[in-house]
Amino acid sequence: MNVKSVIESETTYTELMIPAYANFSGKVHGGILLSIMDKVAYVCASKHSGSYVVTVSVEGVEFLSPVEVGDLITVKASLIYAGRSSMIVGMRTESFNPRTGENRHTNSCYFSMVAKNDDGTLRSVPGLLLKNKTELIRFCEGKWLKEQARVKRDTLKSDIFGISIEEMHSMVSGENCRIDSALSEDQTA
Repeated sequence: MNVKSVIESETTYTELMIPAYANFSGKVHGGILLSIMDKVAYVCASKHSGSYVVTVSVEGVEFLSPVEVGDLITVKASLIYAGRSSMIVGMRTESFNPRTGENRHTNSCYFSMVAKNDDGTLRSVPGLLLKNKTELIRFCEGKWLKEQARVKRDTLKSDIFGISIEEMHSMVSGENCRIDSALSEDQTA
């Protein structure tokens, strides 16, 4: 089995947050940060697979702290899971204010990537050599994330809306919505 260690594909990237990245409140757009993280995930997964890769999904993105214009963000990425052609890249993003010296954890997330051949077909990737307990734990987390993503996809593809209007009423009871009185079992949305 062809394997590569986690450290072989570890990637760290730092970028200055400029005014063009700001939203109306003067904070850096979350989309800018996601775009940067996507590029870092690409680099990490490409280093491991030795090929072109594409993003399949992003899991667990929560913005914990705003990023200000003038901050330096650093994205640290490492491969936590390798399947046949898929890989999961774990990332931690930190924001550093060079004027104050304050360093803040802004978010952690996971990008699922797949390796592709030149013709667009899936390509096998090397296995992941796990050298310590932390790497083993992260690999297991990655396997769990992959399984949960499959469950989520299957649920979204299922006929959940084949349930009755009464069941839907029960499902949304207590939620922040109001069902129009004209809505009946005979109507379809």
